[in-house]
Amino acid sequence: MPHVVIEYFSEAGIDREAVLLAALETAAGSGVMQRADIKVRLLPSEAILFGDGRRSFIHMTISMLTGRTPEAKLGLSQAMVAKMRQVCPTIEAISADVRDMDPEAYKKSLV
Repeated sequence: MPHVVIEYFSEAGIDREAVLLAALETAAGSGVMQRADIKVRLLPSEAILFGDGRRSFIHMTISMLTGRTPEAKLGLSQAMVAKMRQVCPTIEAISADVRDMDPEAYKKSLV
């Protein structure tokens, strides 16, 4: 915990390793989470249809336990979008959504 789930589509492809590393490094450098706790996943979309005609996107969903200020969450979102814009300059739409997870409902089991 926290989880960074990156959905994407690009007919030209993306540098998957660079995207994963950029997300990890940016999240870790944000000051709102510890590097050792971060899990980053990359999920390709099979097909997309955008009403405005765009043909590529990256969307990041960042889920964390509650407790961060709105300013900290906004800063994280802005930093993640800016970093992805650097790593993937030809992707037409890049977005991020920071979500709070309820600590009473979130459970995990580690081996």
